[in-house]
This record gives sequence, C-alpha cells and structure tokens, in this order.
Amino acid sequence: MESSLHALGYENVYRVRVGKYLELFLEAENKEEATHQVEEMSRRLLSNPVIEDFSYSLQEAQL
Repeated sequence: MESSLHALGYENVYRVRVGKYLELFLEAENKEEATHQVEEMSRRLLSNPVIEDFSYSLQEAQL
C-alpha cells in the first residue's frame, strides 16, 4: 500500500495502517468483568490472532 501511494506521487507517506473498527456495547458488573469479556471475545471471535493484533478502550455508557 505504501509503495502504491509513493507511485502515485505521495512520497511524504511513511506509514500506512489498514484495519477494522468495531464498537461493542455490553453490560457487566464492573470494569474488570467488562475487560475480561472484551479480551476473551476479541481473542475467540472478533480478531484473527494469527495475523491481527487488537486493542480496545472501555467507556461507561452515557445514559
């Protein structure tokens, strides 16, 4: 991808990242339980750990 951008004349590009973004809403007893569930779901289904890394952030819902 980076080399293709350079070929199009965008020589100032030095890093390209392609990824996916997921937004997940869940209910949990506390932040630790939410963290555990999100990590487990990410490893088991939401990402392919062979070729992908994942990161996440938790936010309390605004009611």
